[in-house]
Amino acid sequence: MASESDYLVIGSGLAGLTYALDMVSHGSVTVLTKRARTDANSSLAQGGIAGAMGEDDSFELHKQDTLVAGAGLCHEDAVEALVTEGPDRIQDLIRLGANFNYETDSAGHKVLALHREGGHSRNRIVHTADYTGWECERTLLEAVKGRSEIKVLEHLFVTDLEIVQACGGPECAGAFALDEETGVIQSFRARSTLLATGGSGHVYEHTTNPLVATGDGVAMAWRAGVPIGNMEFIQFHPTTLYHPAARAFLITEALRGQGGILRQADGERFMPAYHPLAELAPRDIVARAIVSEMRRKDVDCVYLDATHIDPEILKTHFPTVYQRCLSVGIDLSREWIPIVPAQHYQCGGVMTDLHGATSIPRLYAAGEVACTGVHGANRLASNSLLEAMVFGHRAAGASLEACSKPIEGAPPPQERRLPDGKEDTEACEALRIELQQLMQRYVGIVRETTELEKTQARLIEIERSLNDLHPGMETFEARNMAQVAQLIVASALRRHESRGLHYILDYPELSPDERHDTVMRRATSDR
Repeated sequence: MASESDYLVIGSGLAGLTYALDMVSHGSVTVLTKRARTDANSSLAQGGIAGAMGEDDSFELHKQDTLVAGAGLCHEDAVEALVTEGPDRIQDLIRLGANFNYETDSAGHKVLALHREGGHSRNRIVHTADYTGWECERTLLEAVKGRSEIKVLEHLFVTDLEIVQACGGPECAGAFALDEETGVIQSFRARSTLLATGGSGHVYEHTTNPLVATGDGVAMAWRAGVPIGNMEFIQFHPTTLYHPAARAFLITEALRGQGGILRQADGERFMPAYHPLAELAPRDIVARAIVSEMRRKDVDCVYLDATHIDPEILKTHFPTVYQRCLSVGIDLSREWIPIVPAQHYQCGGVMTDLHGATSIPRLYAAGEVACTGVHGANRLASNSLLEAMVFGHRAAGASLEACSKPIEGAPPPQERRLPDGKEDTEACEALRIELQQLMQRYVGIVRETTELEKTQARLIEIERSLNDLHPGMETFEARNMAQVAQLIVASALRRHESRGLHYILDYPELSPDERHDTVMRRATSDR
């Protein structure tokens, strides 16, 4: 049985919820999420949301910082849209009740407390202590809860987009989603569909992402024939807690913005030797420096020293980090934090225009799943929440205009059911773990052509093995991971230079001939 609504959203993070709230006054909205509605990358963002809102700041400064971080690959018009519209989206959150941190200025006025992070030339990070992502997510979820026209359906795994041959050619008519309890794959029809599925962190062994981040949106768009861009640019967060009881817990960049210092175990401070901004250098530089130092000293981690910072500031500005470290026996006001880099953000994705439109009519994408051109070869810190809201809002405006009428000539929806039999979860898990370890070891912060080629060959074999397994949610998810992993490797092999987040030993320098997006298009015969 098909479900119909005017607008369909796949994913419940900031991009998807922004779109849903914008569209609700124009029709019915269905939001599908494969686990709970709070399980989104947006919820875990600690640092904040960037916006040129300070008296000494400007759109131009924010733009230039973003372009510098992007290492020559940002689309300037997309960055322009981000920085100029960003403050309005932050004000939207404030109007909806977001509890950001404030301070009193010299004239006695209450103003937003703005912090600075790596790559920013001004204090422009709006935050709620160190759990800004959750506060933004909470705010939008509360707003959605008050709108009966928005249905949020949890624990539905979207298996594929529904692409139909309509009167004008192929169009997106919605998506198919698996109900694990019944084994039924149901059609969810809509006039417009937004992909807002987040990133692909769990393609790697170590990631700061939630378990839902398995690249589903990129994989289903790829299967539908949508171009995928810049997947070689995978951002590793430089500082995640290195402790057996707290694997890949993110230590916010704002702690370095507050004055945290990176050190070797013997106390040596090393970042000034790598970049003039030292600890506040762009993330890719900090992450590579840490890996270099770990190799130089043959150690498993380095340390983040915050012991010189006022303990009250640590407790009040960074309560999540403070308590998490304390829970594993580390008092960060007295002890250094052992840290290592871990996969954090996907800068490429489903290619869109400035309004979130993909190459298939009625299909839009926003947030981490999309490649808008904002991030280029490296995302500037705290631009991710901003991008999700700015382009979620832009996609809403575009789809309202383009999708005012139902699809003409679409065939009736078809309900499907999983074939009888039991999913081989052990075999699936073994293949998934092997994939993650391959990606972590050979497609991480530092790469090499021969190893990429070997990894590519093995990933093709892994996907074939997964395709032979009995279908189910875990198998579908692992197949998505295998396809996304291959896109990352193939993109990395195409880029014969080191730029931004892509550092390859065979081509250590920038090349003027490589200053372009890496665009992957699926061959018609593969569809």
